[in-house]
Amino acid sequence: MKINRQPTLETEKIILYSLQEKDFDELYIAASDPKIWEQHPNKDRWKKEIFKTFFDGAIQSKGAFKIVDKATGNTIGSTRFYDYNDLENSIFIGYTFYTIEYWGKGINYSVKVTMLDYIFQFVSKVYFHIGADNIRSQIAIGRLGAKKITEQEVIYYGETPKLNYVYEISKEKWQKLNNKRQKNE
Repeated sequence: MKINRQPTLETEKIILYSLQEKDFDELYIAASDPKIWEQHPNKDRWKKEIFKTFFDGAIQSKGAFKIVDKATGNTIGSTRFYDYNDLENSIFIGYTFYTIEYWGKGINYSVKVTMLDYIFQFVSKVYFHIGADNIRSQIAIGRLGAKKITEQEVIYYGETPKLNYVYEISKEKWQKLNNKRQKNE
């Protein structure tokens, strides 16, 4: 089965749209605050020329999204599916960032739940690269039920390699967590 890695995904508060070349300026506005990148492996992505490299990698991934606030229509961040592995039936989710106004409001959790619900129709495992110094993201990914399985140097498109932790969640575990969450709602 062929996976559409850029479907339009939606929650009650946000919409994930397929990232397009024409989205550069509005996504850069969202990404231009240095505070966003303080814990990310590549801390200079707030600089336009460095962000352009990040953006070009997102476009080439053919799995990137811009995240839009439904209430305001503003672009508030980006995320992507990448590194699909047919033999292992797995994919990565990552390269995620949000404007600081949306931190601590459950947006990341909601986006990841929506992405996982969608992609587990096609794969049996999802991995996440999380920067070794990105404590905020390590905590967030743990709340989803993903577990750290290893450490890996990640080669970023047009950037220097950085140490990342690799987290994993299986389809089976995700379904159990979803069932438990739905019973508690």
